[in-house]
Amino acid sequence: MFIDKAKITVKAGDGGNGMTSFRRMKGMAKGGPDGGDGGNGGSVYFEGTTSMSSLLDFKYISRYKGEDGERGGTNNCMGKTAPEIVIKVPLGTVIRDEESGMVIADIYYDGERKLIENGGRGGKGNLRFTTSKRHTPHFSQTGEKMKVRTLILELKTIADVGIIGFPNVGKSTLLSKISAAKPKIANYHFTTLSPNLGAVKYYDKSFVAADIPGLIEGAAEGNGLGIDFLKHIERTRMLCHVVDISGVEGRDPYEDFLKINEELKNYSNILAELKQVIVANKCDIFGAKENLKIFKEKIGRKYKIIPISAINGEGTEVLVKTLVEKLEKLPPAKPMEHEIFEYLKPDYSSFEIVKDEDGAFVVIGSLVDLMIRNVVLDDIDSMAYFQKTIKDKGVIKALRKAGAKDGDVVVVGEIEFDFVD
Repeated sequence: MFIDKAKITVKAGDGGNGMTSFRRMKGMAKGGPDGGDGGNGGSVYFEGTTSMSSLLDFKYISRYKGEDGERGGTNNCMGKTAPEIVIKVPLGTVIRDEESGMVIADIYYDGERKLIENGGRGGKGNLRFTTSKRHTPHFSQTGEKMKVRTLILELKTIADVGIIGFPNVGKSTLLSKISAAKPKIANYHFTTLSPNLGAVKYYDKSFVAADIPGLIEGAAEGNGLGIDFLKHIERTRMLCHVVDISGVEGRDPYEDFLKINEELKNYSNILAELKQVIVANKCDIFGAKENLKIFKEKIGRKYKIIPISAINGEGTEVLVKTLVEKLEKLPPAKPMEHEIFEYLKPDYSSFEIVKDEDGAFVVIGSLVDLMIRNVVLDDIDSMAYFQKTIKDKGVIKALRKAGAKDGDVVVVGEIEFDFVD
């Protein structure tokens, strides 16, 4: 089964919690703090591989989670950092953030690795909270919690030449003659249900050709299978446009040529501007020569037309030679250009103040998330740390500016207190 689109969720590992502990040492209160920091959570990577040709694996496994960092230990021992998680994808996979629609990565090369998100930072142990006035902190920091990210994976076939045309014009047969590919071939429409790739060699030159299935009139609007596969043409450097010059199915090859090009234009101007070589196939059938003469008169000199008979291989060597020559004049293929998108770490100094329906001043933002990780409500040292932090970070000043007066209720995470100016 060929799958070229999938939705998955990924989550980097949470950071390990810091340790609250005290070593036993004669002459020191409770031996002195020695809690170590928690380890960092496992990061999430994507990596391109030639061993995959579709996104079928993601039909069965759609949730990926990095391991959490290990908790900090005693004796100032840091918790172990979790191993990274590497998700393998076929070459040509475009990864988007579902929420924003932005492109995170275009995995184009074998072995190319892209970091999606770093694992959560480990929490600080209580040793890190000692100061000249706070000798025995009974609190530590919890590890950073990571969010679940929803990603859209879309596979766009990587090939130098895209073989296009109406169904049953001989695209798959042509690919089987010029390469070692063995596509399914039968005398009915939509035999090919997924792009087939084949490596084509011409002396010391080579290129990759792809049989693009399902194109019919109205493909760009969703008719037939074309809307599913037009995107695969975007990766190609040029097109090999196959027409049934014999007209045995009652279709006009010139009209077919115009209709397919109209679909390319409706889908994307980039596709419409790709270089094309026209392949007049089935020249071995009675009446094909007369049709070819009429076709050439209508086309004019804009396109190179190569008559072939794919079934017996006649003319295919000339075609391959022509494609090689034209490819040498075209710029090399490269990944798509896109605006860089990354999941940014929160700015833990940011906050804002809003008033709720009861008139309380509520402090929200990343600073609050950090405070929640640090504060132990029933510990006097922890609460002293909390009070000093909100003052140093400008929360008290911002509350005054927002209109807070003595006795007004202030809420910071799970902590609620009366404002005192």
